[in-house]
Amino acid sequence: MLSYQHAYHAGNAADVHKHLALVMLLRRLKQKEKPFSFIDTHAGRGLYDLESAEAQKTREAETGVLRLTLTDDAPQPVRDYLAILSARNREGPIRFYPGSAAIAHAMLRDDDRAILLELHPQESAALRQFLASDSRFSLHVRDCYEALPALLPPPIRRGLVLIDPSYEMKVEYEDIVRLLGRALRRWANGIYLLWYPLLPEARDRLLLRQIERLAPPKTLISEYSFSASDGGLQGSGLVIVNSPWQFDKELATAMQHIIDALGFGAHSVTG
Repeated sequence: MLSYQHAYHAGNAADVHKHLALVMLLRRLKQKEKPFSFIDTHAGRGLYDLESAEAQKTREAETGVLRLTLTDDAPQPVRDYLAILSARNREGPIRFYPGSAAIAHAMLRDDDRAILLELHPQESAALRQFLASDSRFSLHVRDCYEALPALLPPPIRRGLVLIDPSYEMKVEYEDIVRLLGRALRRWANGIYLLWYPLLPEARDRLLLRQIERLAPPKTLISEYSFSASDGGLQGSGLVIVNSPWQFDKELATAMQHIIDALGFGAHSVTG
């Protein structure tokens, strides 16, 4: 499980879908003055260099976030997402892509708190350097299946959990559902954003059926489907538990702009 390197895929269409939703949810939490917690189960390294050997090998960002930056007249959620990207690339062309931890770093207020989990030694070391002892963030080099239930509920009992595994191992589809179930029992009122891939094997259908059996409250399913001629990733899926009011409509509007800007795919949101 430690072989996965997100640097190969940073800024691709799935990242755009996932991180747009993350920005939108954090934005909703910030609408109230009360502080909130953000928990990231697979935090990664924070910032990704799109000129690295890994990113250049796949060049996935070129049909993802880099194409999106050329767009005009974006709705506010897309502008918020792109503003975080621009803030990390003020001195020239887009080179650095902010992952989930960097997005949280940009959006959290002084009283908000973040708990980041990252087991990979190189990624966690890079993330620690990126955070630069920011007192809002605590980094745990721990496996999420052990750590997340142990850390819930967080001291600030209002907030969001991002669950974003690689799904490199088949068993992870079932393991992640069990983790979500345990987390909900510990912190039923938290918002949960769970990402999953759409692949030819269609294991995502089993994952969704298993999640449905948990009967999570106010759940939305958002899927951004796109074709992959090489039999690889065919889309990006999100399960949003305890979804905010009218989040489905706001996400649908933003995703239609994404589809128009990128020039491919279809989006559905149900719940």
